[in-house]
This record gives sequence, C-alpha cells and structure tokens, in this order.
Amino acid sequence: MSKKPDTTAIILAGGRATRMSGKDKGLIPLQGRPIVEHVLARIRPQVDQVVINANRNRETYGDLGWPVISDHDCNYRGPLSGIATVMQTLDSNWFVCVPCDAPLLPADLVGRLHDVLENTAATCAVAHSGESIQPVFALFKNSAEPALSEFVQSGESKVRLWHEQNGSMIVDFSDNPEAFLNINTPAQLRTIEQRLRNH
Repeated sequence: MSKKPDTTAIILAGGRATRMSGKDKGLIPLQGRPIVEHVLARIRPQVDQVVINANRNRETYGDLGWPVISDHDCNYRGPLSGIATVMQTLDSNWFVCVPCDAPLLPADLVGRLHDVLENTAATCAVAHSGESIQPVFALFKNSAEPALSEFVQSGESKVRLWHEQNGSMIVDFSDNPEAFLNINTPAQLRTIEQRLRNH
C-alpha cells in the first residue's frame, strides 16, 4: 500500500459523545490503549500527515504526537465544522476525514477514494458500506473548502446533506462493511473488542 501524495488525515474527535455519557470516545480504552490509537495505526500509513480535530482533552490528544486543531466555532457544530477549520488552517491538496471511534477502518480507504475522485470535477468522495453511505469517511480536494465553509456558516451541520448537495462521488466498500463499525454505546465497544480478538 502506498501513500497518496500531499494528503492530510483529519481524525474527528470534536464531538460531545452524548450517547457514551459524555465520555471522550477517542480516549476510551480498547484492548489496553485508547480507541484513537487504533485509528491512528490504520490511517497513518495511508497519508503524509495527520491532524486531530478535538475540542476537549487537547493536551491528551497532543501527547499522541500529532497536531491538534479545535473548531473555530466552539459550539459543537458537528464534524463539518472541524473539517472546514482544518482545511482553512493547513496547506494540503487532499484531506481525508475519519472518526476517532472506528478502529477497523479500511487499510485502503484513501487509495480507493482517491482513485475515484482524482480525475473528476467532483470535490469529494465518500465511502459506502453496501448498506448506506458513511458520511464521515470522506476524501476532499482542497478546492472544496470555500463551499464547505459557506455550508457550515449558513448553519447547516448535516454531513449527508453536504454530500447530496455537492455531488460527492460514492465509493463502494461493500467488500468490507465491518470496517465502518464505530463505537457509540458500551455494547458496540464490546462488539468491536470481540472482533479485534478474532482478527
């Protein structure tokens, strides 16, 4: 697997995790280390640089050795706000976003999204598990930033709506649907622990 040139990964850890009693999901232990470390291990080989978008526990995330960028808007406006902030802050041709609570994410995520998006006029590609799109597993061209920022500033926060309105390319990952399992409840945490033990 080769890295795609000039690609920055944005690990989205900026939410309030209301379904996990407010616990910072990226820092919840999974097999003895924080979930975000599993995500880092998966995405790091696919990109040139990594940044963590976090609005809480910045120092703890910073201890992982990667830059931490908080949303310009501190009102928890959702993942698009974090993505737009990072795109405004860093200079990169490509930005891939993944959530901090998806430790099984595809090892070829970036390559497959890139292959579909690079020769099109579209500015974004999004993964599809075979059952539904996975809105926050997406690759953006840097040219998407003005429209994305305008969308966020208009008060919109729904990632699916962004993809619909902006003609995002849909990329089929139905050969690996479990890669998009994420952790929103203690039961889902137990399920993923079991899957990792079986791998």
